[in-house]
Amino acid sequence: MPGVFRQVETASLVVPLVISFGKPFTIGLGRDPDTSETFCSFTSGLYTGPVFIRSSGLAECVQVNFTPLGAWRFFGIPMSELAGRMVTLDDLADRDMTELRTRLADLQDPAARLDLVEAFVADRINRSTLSDGGMEAAYEILVDRKGRLRVGRLADHLDISRKHLADRFRVTVGLPPKAVARIVRFGHAQALAREGESWADVAAACGYADQAHLAREFLELSGSTPTAWKNAA
Repeated sequence: MPGVFRQVETASLVVPLVISFGKPFTIGLGRDPDTSETFCSFTSGLYTGPVFIRSSGLAECVQVNFTPLGAWRFFGIPMSELAGRMVTLDDLADRDMTELRTRLADLQDPAARLDLVEAFVADRINRSTLSDGGMEAAYEILVDRKGRLRVGRLADHLDISRKHLADRFRVTVGLPPKAVARIVRFGHAQALAREGESWADVAAACGYADQAHLAREFLELSGSTPTAWKNAA
């Protein structure tokens, strides 16, 4: 049904690919978008802030959610080129994905569209030659530790300098380790809050100095206070 629909996506480790056949979305990073910020088919890398989305209710699309490392292999470009940006399919100038969009638009069956996208993504990632075992391990360590690991210790574990770690992390993940750890920790706080933990317990469990620190992170990464976020979830 047509109308004006608004939603806010909090900072996360998801790198979306949206291929659209209907009306565009209006999207702003970190703020309410203006009317010129419209996107049909697009992707966007990691971003340490909320994403504000408006749609007319007439959108029709297929969305693939990648991990940062999966997106790196799929797109075949440094993830720093996508981080904190809205990038249209036309801007990517990727002939195979342009052809995919055309083939998807010609299909009317949603299941057939999903099958085509799934096969395309799997084939492209399987053919990728990109690999960086050190950064893959670093990313998994940050996720496993729920973001509670100092960058210096991570660099020492990998036996590389902090600068080298940050440079390589931007290529494979999109942001430096400290920013990624911040998103991971915030995601853990969200998960605990959904389970019913008190805000004081969430702050303590996630390593925030106090509830005030937690509240500031929610404002910066979700665009709302902890209570407002939970009420809207």
